[in-house]
Amino acid sequence: MSVVDDIVATYRRPRRVMARLIGAGPREDRALAILMGAAAVIFVSQWPRAARQAHLDPSAPLDARLTGALLASVFLLPLAAYAVALVSHAVARAFGGQGTAFGARMALFWALMAVAPLMLLHGLLAGLAGPGAGVTILGGVIFVLFLWIWLNGLWVAGQGAEARP
Repeated sequence: MSVVDDIVATYRRPRRVMARLIGAGPREDRALAILMGAAAVIFVSQWPRAARQAHLDPSAPLDARLTGALLASVFLLPLAAYAVALVSHAVARAFGGQGTAFGARMALFWALMAVAPLMLLHGLLAGLAGPGAGVTILGGVIFVLFLWIWLNGLWVAGQGAEARP
């Protein structure tokens, strides 16, 4: 399936999609590509908000704001994601999980990729409407969906899905 088809299927059946992704075997190049793709989309999602802020407050120009967003989303986010995935794997193992660290990484990275299109909508709303209740509510909904997809992915990874044929 394509990435877009997998993202849509994730909202309906996250465990099935995660089982298929993990069951394809531990390929770190694929996991890193998913993470970097999500980071790139998240970076792009910050452009409208940064443009609005630069227009309203010219003390920090747009290029400086975008440079900060690039540093945070494309360079720091992947490092933090690897650390969070390692901690989540350790916690899952402490509670009896049978999965591997790769499964925990894939669960987190795929959850980021699955909510990345919604981050584009959030960024657009933040850029057009500015801060307000709508942006906050949408951000909360995206966070809940992220947690739901991530925890379902961790559950599948904790079952040792990558060891099954």
